[in-house]
Amino acid sequence: MDFDEVVERFDPAIGLEVHVELSTHSKMFCGCSTEFGAEPNTQTCPVCLGLPGSLPVVNAKAVESAIRIGLALGCSIAPWGRFARKNYFYPDMTKNFQTSQYDEPIAFDGEVEIDVDGERYVIGIERAHMEEDAGKLTHVGTSGRIHGAEYSLIDYNRAGTPLIEIVTRPITGTGAKAPQVARAYVAHLRELMRALGVSDVRMEQGSLRCDANLSLAPKGSTELGTRTETKNVNSLRSIERAVTYEMRRQAARLVAGRRVVQETRHFDESTGTTSSGRSKEEAQDYRYFAEPDLVPVAPDPAWVEELRATLPEPPADKRRRLAGEWGIDEVTMDSIVAVGALDLIEATVQAGAAPQAARKWWVTELARQANESGVELTELEITPPEVARVQQLLDEGTLTDKLARQVLAGVVAGEGEPDEVVRSRGLALVTDESALQVAVDEVIAANPDVAEKIRGGKHQAAGALIGQVMKAMRGQADAAVVRQLVMDKLS
Repeated sequence: MDFDEVVERFDPAIGLEVHVELSTHSKMFCGCSTEFGAEPNTQTCPVCLGLPGSLPVVNAKAVESAIRIGLALGCSIAPWGRFARKNYFYPDMTKNFQTSQYDEPIAFDGEVEIDVDGERYVIGIERAHMEEDAGKLTHVGTSGRIHGAEYSLIDYNRAGTPLIEIVTRPITGTGAKAPQVARAYVAHLRELMRALGVSDVRMEQGSLRCDANLSLAPKGSTELGTRTETKNVNSLRSIERAVTYEMRRQAARLVAGRRVVQETRHFDESTGTTSSGRSKEEAQDYRYFAEPDLVPVAPDPAWVEELRATLPEPPADKRRRLAGEWGIDEVTMDSIVAVGALDLIEATVQAGAAPQAARKWWVTELARQANESGVELTELEITPPEVARVQQLLDEGTLTDKLARQVLAGVVAGEGEPDEVVRSRGLALVTDESALQVAVDEVIAANPDVAEKIRGGKHQAAGALIGQVMKAMRGQADAAVVRQLVMDKLS
């Protein structure tokens, strides 16, 4: 069904549930490591496996992070609350229940503002609550789903990892912008979590996942339609695509006189479509009850205020401030944020580099190296002051742009600080004009026909000689100086 027709006939309502995996060293209720990528089932213990007689203990750092997240979302912080058992039978949780929060979340009743194409949207936050993650199931077969799988593999390393689930109120009034609003909201949360330092928010590793609820109602209706929930969408682009597809799919059913089934759905990255999962459970189906093995969480109001004082500048405010200071437009700022370079560029500028130079290195050369290595920019073995030093060497004329890239690569490879790399690799520019003149004379002697053309007034032919001189000097010469020497010799 044509998307414009969907918007003409129906009003969409979005509800987003974002799961943020916290960057704590240990799990939510035990001391097991949360390090990503370990051998399967090597980071487990009786507590996170739910063995009889084991008792959980709340991770204090996770509670602190939850409160800071709640405050950054404009939420009220609960003075007293309990954990609950969310009961369900599935092999990804050996206890047959998930320890979560139900009617007493740590943070509630907040809102955030986002901007989409110059339009402002206020997103209401229903709650942000603490819970533990489940294990990871790998269904082996052509579908990759449990249906039709030959067998399934289970890794409990992730079981018990601290999560914060952030739940919005229904987002209405977005019309055709619904998919972009959903994407922009999750992008805002990712940026906010990164600024808070509570999560690495690497969506490709599952550190931030989104469940996208969508319903359609006839144009002008005051009631919401039947919703579906697309589970575990793990990229910003996929969130936008999933909402777009669901709007079209649901509209086509409604126009054909069929009903929308309330269910969970799975998003297929390769096709951009969703497929049916299971009928959607309601709260009563989980039989929530208070967790008897954990004491209530009752944060001291004074501590909450201390944590409020640690909140960073809101990301949107920071972007606007830095864009003004650096003289860049919104599109350029979006590209900086997209690669996770904002804080790195800011620190590089503070270390003495010009904003344009700092942006060039982080967004192009270093982002390329990070992408090739499959790591985040922040994981590269190079610091903002080191990048600023490379730029200083370039400004002083010690390096060319090409040589500076080699120095950056050397620093990232662990060969030392910029000056050490310059010395060990012999990358400094040759400034001795006598040495340059020798190379120029040799190249001219080897290319008499080209030299004759230059003497005859065809100055564009000088490029061939300059290139050979630069090659002879291993790129360690100033091309402008070489050109001047060539022209002086052949004038």
